[in-house]
Amino acid sequence: MSHQTPATHRPLTTALAEAAAMAGHAPSVHNSQPWRWRVLPDALELRVVRDPQLAATDPQGELITLSCGAALHHVRLALAAEGWAATAQRLPDRARPELLARLTELRFTGVDPDSMRMVQCMQVRHTDRRPVSDEPVGDEHLTAITEATTREGARLEILDRDQVLQLAAAASHAATVEADDSQLRAELDYWTSRTGGVGLSPQVLPEQPPQTTVPGRDFRHPGTLPVGPGHDQAASYGVLYGDEDTATSWLRAGEALSAAWLAATRLGLSMVPLSGVVEVPGTRQILRQVLSGMGHPFLALRIGVSDPDHAGPAHTPRLAREQVVDISTVDGDA
Repeated sequence: MSHQTPATHRPLTTALAEAAAMAGHAPSVHNSQPWRWRVLPDALELRVVRDPQLAATDPQGELITLSCGAALHHVRLALAAEGWAATAQRLPDRARPELLARLTELRFTGVDPDSMRMVQCMQVRHTDRRPVSDEPVGDEHLTAITEATTREGARLEILDRDQVLQLAAAASHAATVEADDSQLRAELDYWTSRTGGVGLSPQVLPEQPPQTTVPGRDFRHPGTLPVGPGHDQAASYGVLYGDEDTATSWLRAGEALSAAWLAATRLGLSMVPLSGVVEVPGTRQILRQVLSGMGHPFLALRIGVSDPDHAGPAHTPRLAREQVVDISTVDGDA
């Protein structure tokens, strides 16, 4: 017999399936959505799908693991919003490296209002690559984002002016290296021409390169998102990092990215991940130098106050629920 939610008498498996579907709002490299969920009678499993169309961009599978970590944090919040607490087992089975996490020991602890607000943020969070406003990000907001990151097992270094210039040079070099790599160019073309729920649609890509201190990714062909005037000079930049360079660390980094991004969304801030600098080994090493060798970098981030004159861009497409959530083992309940 399925566990029942005391408040609503809904089966636990229904709550698990709905939380897994909500986790589909999580950010992922090239909007690849590399996670797959399996609902069990008393647990939820997260598996990774290693798409061959990311072999050049992410040969070690680090960024897709990070993406799955973001989805794991999303699902934890979605369950908490419905009143469920769970124990997260990360990489629970060495014999099955595709099994990234298992949520077990589900227990009803009561609806968490703060998690409910975070679930609302999941549904409005998006990536806006256009310049931000001329209003700087307040120190108290940067502190809130940094603390959200730390609670999920990673750290965020907010960069000073000299460090931002180092990041800008690294990002520029990474862009040059990737532009000269035919495999990387082919992958980018693949993810910017996909249909069917994944990839980056023209509506979310700038119609021309925006004016930025730290260059973003060159998508090689223009989108349809109007850029308008402005520069990101008032933006803050940070590096998400950790003590170790392991699969578990990259998974936790994704959870931390989710926590940071949702905290920023709640504060009305824009966040843009800059992964190019970690995709190229040489510029990843430069990021380590920016951190004074104190940690392993996972991502660079741009944080800014959204320009009030710009309406938010369209959301990237999402895979259908049945494509990412497997309820076959409990189909009679869920």
